[in-house]
Amino acid sequence: MPVKNIPSGPKGNPFFGNTMAFGKDPLGFISKYSQDHGKIVRFKLEKARDSFLLNTPEHIQYVLMNKGGEFSKGYQQDPIMKLVLGNGLVTSEGSFWLRQRRLSQPAFQPRRIADYADTMVEHCERMLAAWKEDDTKDINAEMMQLAMAIATKTLFGLDLHQEDSRDASRSLDTVMSAFNAQITSVYRVVLQQLGLGKLVPPVNRKLRQAVKNLDDMIYAIIQERRNHPGDRGDLLSMLISTYDEDDGSQMTDQQLRDEIITLFLAGHETTANTLSWAFYLLARHPQAEAALFTETAQVLGDRSVTLQDLPYLPYTDHVIKETLRIIPTVWMISRRAEKAVQLDDYHIPAGSEMIVSQWGMHRNPRYFNDPLTFLPERWDNSDDPPSKFVYFPFGGGPRLCIGERFAMMEAALIIATIIRQYRLELVEDHRVEMEPSITLRPKHGIKMKLRKR
Repeated sequence: MPVKNIPSGPKGNPFFGNTMAFGKDPLGFISKYSQDHGKIVRFKLEKARDSFLLNTPEHIQYVLMNKGGEFSKGYQQDPIMKLVLGNGLVTSEGSFWLRQRRLSQPAFQPRRIADYADTMVEHCERMLAAWKEDDTKDINAEMMQLAMAIATKTLFGLDLHQEDSRDASRSLDTVMSAFNAQITSVYRVVLQQLGLGKLVPPVNRKLRQAVKNLDDMIYAIIQERRNHPGDRGDLLSMLISTYDEDDGSQMTDQQLRDEIITLFLAGHETTANTLSWAFYLLARHPQAEAALFTETAQVLGDRSVTLQDLPYLPYTDHVIKETLRIIPTVWMISRRAEKAVQLDDYHIPAGSEMIVSQWGMHRNPRYFNDPLTFLPERWDNSDDPPSKFVYFPFGGGPRLCIGERFAMMEAALIIATIIRQYRLELVEDHRVEMEPSITLRPKHGIKMKLRKR
């Protein structure tokens, strides 16, 4: 079959391509062109290369499986990702990534992760003890604080003091805001297209200070562990003690820092946003909220949830899966074509950006009935699950998120704990808006009224 050119896709500005349309509304842009413009859509977000949006599970599988080494993440070329995450599991490539993944894997074995269940419930109940009937809370802020406390305990074995927690939270917010400005700022991209990108450097003084604050905290903990070795039951203990089976080497302090900050950011940010969107969707769908409460009440009664209860809480699991479908925390993944490849009868030039979008696929009526409706019941039929490259909230292929099991367990335990004690109502005059940064987060938070059961 002769090679064809990729269809042009959306018509853009002669100078700036599709940058302005994408920057103004990334989610709307992806929604439109994932459904109405064929299997592969070409558009222009950068002057030097084309971007290709893939809209079939077959093409997504080919790119994410990356069996021939045709694709890389390319994150080392991003100044913010490089500064913040270094050469951790999210950003590293090739044989170095494979080694780091192998060294990190023991820390995420099911038996190890199971040990953290009680910690998750304990921290959640500690948060609930401070809640009061009829109080108004920003649930996103509450979930961020809770997820951070759990992350620091499970990663480092430490309980952060409140002031330390606020400092870390501010630093994390600075990092996330800087990246969001980079991917959504039309002004910045226009200057780059004109060759004037140096006028607005992506890594400013405020961002460098935020990263330094996080580094100071992490390196201090690593040094303390080096001075007093031993398994303390946390992930850092496992990472420090793991040896490479091939050469007997261990992670350096720099490698430990990069992996820890990657896990810290990923584990804290993504879980908190997933929980926030779950409570938002439940508040908008009272029948689903009632079914969830009924399940937890019948299984738990008045006691705390445990890891052993999770197999008996299927609707809780369905709520999480449906939340990740309709509002995927990770909404887009990109890969760089390291060499020219062919998808079906289409030629993809070397250097192109390949885009696969959970937002586009999870909401596509070709793959899900009534895709914009929150229906946890759609997951009841476990005999006919969607393809793992149609529904892929944790990515896919060799670089599937290493913390998937950890995140799903944490979300289930926290939802069951909160829903058993409180019903959360949306504040009517508060605007809830999605902000597509590294993750899909609520731009103005989610204010909710607390109603005691």
